Amino acid sequence: MTLATLRDVLTPCLGDGTAVAGLVVLGWEDALAYVQAAEAEGRPVILQAGPGCRAHTPLPVLGAMFRTLAETARVPVVAHLDHGEDLKTCQKAIDCGFTSVMYDGSSLPLAENIARTAEIAAMARAAGVSVEAELGYVGYHGAALSRGTDPAEVARFARETGVDALAVSVGNSHLMTSPGAEIDRDQLAAIQSAAPRLPLVLHGGSGLSPALRRSLARETTVCKVNIGTELRQAFGAALRRVLADDPALFDRIQILRPTIAPVAEAARGAIASLTGP
Repeated sequence: MTLATLRDVLTPCLGDGTAVAGLVVLGWEDALAYVQAAEAEGRPVILQAGPGCRAHTPLPVLGAMFRTLAETARVPVVAHLDHGEDLKTCQKAIDCGFTSVMYDGSSLPLAENIARTAEIAAMARAAGVSVEAELGYVGYHGAALSRGTDPAEVARFARETGVDALAVSVGNSHLMTSPGAEIDRDQLAAIQSAAPRLPLVLHGGSGLSPALRRSLARETTVCKVNIGTELRQAFGAALRRVLADDPALFDRIQILRPTIAPVAEAARGAIASLTGP
């Protein structure tokens, strides 16, 4: 088994100029494709179950699925809860075999975010599980606006919570369908200076060009980039091709199996964009 924690796969990135892709899972086919892509690239992969995924598929099923894929994978696989809403959700994920949880207290006042995050971090550490948190607020393209991470709050947050990774808001945004985000490098540098050994995370990686991803991995302590939208686009395009080629198809397996290879190819590109020269 190559099941790993977030700390296992992110700590090396602080010194080797790479980052690890956190890939958003919606079902078996894309999870399998992501592991195949990671094996082809020889890189770790973080399989992420976000709120949308969890609303469709129960956590016990997702935990078993992620762990099953990790058992035979030739690369480290992190089973990660993305945007956990509260302690109960994070605890359930841990009970279901997840090796990493993200508690999202980004909508809370600073003191409350710290207190709740610290409680979840203590619970997770006792179970040998890593914790990611969010400071500032990463918004959604065309919807909720972002609130930038205040570098002056970072050192206190890191010290009082003890998290393994910190998601920051520096111009990135969820659900971008093209790579048009502009990262505030001065703000990012100030955050990094406040907590130089804390791996940083960028949500909304589909809004970042491959060249920008490489630059951030090489030059900063951004060690994890979440990527979902561009992979969902690859899945949607593949699915439409399958149905267009044979409109009479009705068997679920026959429809979905051909999407695995193109999604894996797209995932390889996403993973490689965080490791290239």
